[in-house]
Amino acid sequence: MAHFEKRGATWRAQVSWYDDQGKRRFKTKQGFLTKSAARKWANEMEVAKDDNKISDQNPTFAQAYEEYTNTYKIPGKATTTQRRYNYSITIVKNYFGNVKLTKMNRQRYQSFLNDYGKNHAKTTVRLLNRYIKAFVHDCLSDKLITNNFTDRVNLTWNDSHSHKVQYLNYKEVQKLLESLESNIKPTYISRYMIITAIYTGMRIGEIMALKWTDIDFKKHLIKVTKSYSYLDGKIKEPKTESSKRVIRVSENLLDLLKQLKANHQKFVFMTQSGKIITTTAANQTLKKQLKKLNISKNHFHFHSLRHTHVALLLFKGVPLYAISKRLGHSSMSMTASVYAYMLDELRQQSDDQIEEVLNQI
Repeated sequence: MAHFEKRGATWRAQVSWYDDQGKRRFKTKQGFLTKSAARKWANEMEVAKDDNKISDQNPTFAQAYEEYTNTYKIPGKATTTQRRYNYSITIVKNYFGNVKLTKMNRQRYQSFLNDYGKNHAKTTVRLLNRYIKAFVHDCLSDKLITNNFTDRVNLTWNDSHSHKVQYLNYKEVQKLLESLESNIKPTYISRYMIITAIYTGMRIGEIMALKWTDIDFKKHLIKVTKSYSYLDGKIKEPKTESSKRVIRVSENLLDLLKQLKANHQKFVFMTQSGKIITTTAANQTLKKQLKKLNISKNHFHFHSLRHTHVALLLFKGVPLYAISKRLGHSSMSMTASVYAYMLDELRQQSDDQIEEVLNQI
């Protein structure tokens, strides 16, 4: 049963239970303005006891977040994703120090977002908030806390730290493809990888993991079922479950890829000596080609070819839903969020066309 005690102007509540080893445990909370408020909390704890969702521990926010992340989020994730989670642990530790999890509130968390946002881009702030929000949601389910301090917060960021999505226009793509295909041969594997990214929008890890058995030359299809982690050299599951997909491709691309069979390897983009081309090599080839064509783009790298693929499809009128499925995004809203800048440019062009049409009436 719960025990209640009035201490000064506020109430204190305590519940007890026996753990798996038969040891009696206590959980106490004070500062309730009324006895009914203390009783409400005690009733919630009694329900938690029945569901084995109660603990007498009172860890710091940083300790609890680190344990949660190492247990539920990091295992099985790609190396780059693991690095992002570890980075988030460092941020939480540095900012919140020894603040108890039960002492966290919306004002304290909002102050953190305001400070963090001063020197970080929108995507960085949103990702960190998403990680912490998931943690808090589970803490609520486990009855470790009673309030969602991430609810109804305002995300702030520094636009000067944000980079616009970089992509090539239609004419630039034509020039690049012409240059890449000029005197191409099976030893120039980086060129084939760049061409594949332009035609498919595949991530570089997905391209590196592609096997000949993943390509249906008769039906013009490529199956994306895995990804190559260039950081640890292992074949893994793709980024998300929705990343597993089948892409329709052109006969022109397939004819080019057939040339790589001369290397006699099970992986499409593997050298004759059995090595998979590194991302560094692919990016170097891309930069050399762009420089050769006098195409200057700040922050343009291999992943920008995925953005270029999206731009080509959007400006040719392909529906956003179809593009989202082709990219392997979990939802169309995610695609719209990632390519918001590009969609705004397209809308501006459409508005200009509409105005031109109306002026001709």
